[in-house]
Amino acid sequence: MTKHPLIGLAIVGLGASLAPLDIAVNVALPAITAHFQLALSDVQWLIICYVLVYGSLMLVCGKLGDLFGHRLIFRVGMLISAAACAACAAAPDWPLFLAARASQGVGTALAISCTPALATSLYPESARTRALAGLGIAMSLASVIGPFLGGILVELWGWPAVYWVRVPIALTTLGLSGLLPSPKPSPRPFDAMGAGLLAGFMSTFLLSIVLSQRREAPALWALALLATSVAVLVVYVRRARHVAEPIIRPGLFADPAFAVPNILNVLASLAGFSILLLTPYYLVNVLKLSAVASGLVLALSFVGSLIGAPLSARLVARIGQRPTALAGVAVVGLGLLPLGLTGVGTPVTLVAVLLLFQGVGHGLLAVAYTDIVTATLEVRDRGVGGSLAQLTRTLGTVSAAALLTALQAAGAAGVSGVDGFLAGYRYAFLTVGGGLLLALVLSLAIPRAWSRRG
Repeated sequence: MTKHPLIGLAIVGLGASLAPLDIAVNVALPAITAHFQLALSDVQWLIICYVLVYGSLMLVCGKLGDLFGHRLIFRVGMLISAAACAACAAAPDWPLFLAARASQGVGTALAISCTPALATSLYPESARTRALAGLGIAMSLASVIGPFLGGILVELWGWPAVYWVRVPIALTTLGLSGLLPSPKPSPRPFDAMGAGLLAGFMSTFLLSIVLSQRREAPALWALALLATSVAVLVVYVRRARHVAEPIIRPGLFADPAFAVPNILNVLASLAGFSILLLTPYYLVNVLKLSAVASGLVLALSFVGSLIGAPLSARLVARIGQRPTALAGVAVVGLGLLPLGLTGVGTPVTLVAVLLLFQGVGHGLLAVAYTDIVTATLEVRDRGVGGSLAQLTRTLGTVSAAALLTALQAAGAAGVSGVDGFLAGYRYAFLTVGGGLLLALVLSLAIPRAWSRRG
């Protein structure tokens, strides 16, 4: 704890904002494509290499924070993030740009994995949920700002500005981070081999998902990577049973009270990503909104998260973590399902309300679910707990990129033009929204999955 927790939380929130601010890069993709003279399929590696790196390292970095101090790892992450963003902005060619982008993933993994642990360390344990809600508000606010900031920066100074703008943010956070608490390093050993196995599992698993959605990649590659990831995971699980201090204990996932919320968070993140992936096309091509108006409507989803985060903290205090997380999943599904019934004549106001509603669900879920994970693990493993909460969200969004495009294509089969897109759009939303609600209902039949209070 610290004498000024709000100041500390603001510093952590400023550092955590670097990750959601990366949404600004999506706005800059056309300019980056033109600058490096890339094919549309090639520019996707800008996103892929970043997500692969930070997704693969997240749990390992969380463990490093638990052992060597969350503030130290957070500060190293800020320093690498500042250097990597500057390198991205100044990269003279595409290979060097990708190398800098991968380095940015390292910085993100180091910093973001420790933000929940740092936020909760600022407050007494009784106020843990309030700290997580504050962190959720900061990240949601950055998600709201990201697209608009990206558009303004690209318009005024070109695509490098979306990277340059984060350099002073990272350096400012680094300078202020000395005010954060700094516990002594733990004498526990670091399982380097286990870290390598876990990073190997995550990288091959995520890459198998990525390649499964790329038509130019042979299906055998994706299957081979998936098989490799499973084999590496088996080796890690067997080894972790005989290691005094594994990165994360596999036995945790044998408990439905821990496993089910993690699975539902992956599924909710997968379903919710349909908003960012498909709804922009619906707003522009079907409802004929301008790019600015579409951005404003889409931002309502993140505004909903801003509302849901503090509401979640209040509900957790009154009814508990698990009922609040369950309600969050239900609200996400109930917000997405009606979007599968929209069409050309649907009022923009109704679409906006649905986006806001499902965004509230994400805010409710994010805080309550992270609270479940951090409360389940020991305080000394809070870095691993916080990084796991970030990782399940990443797994959901990466999986969504493959599944949602397949669902949209299946729904649009045999129909061309706007009608074809709309048919695929509806099919995708009905499937993911209905599927999420079905998974939630089925999870209610699992003993203790949602009943244990925390």
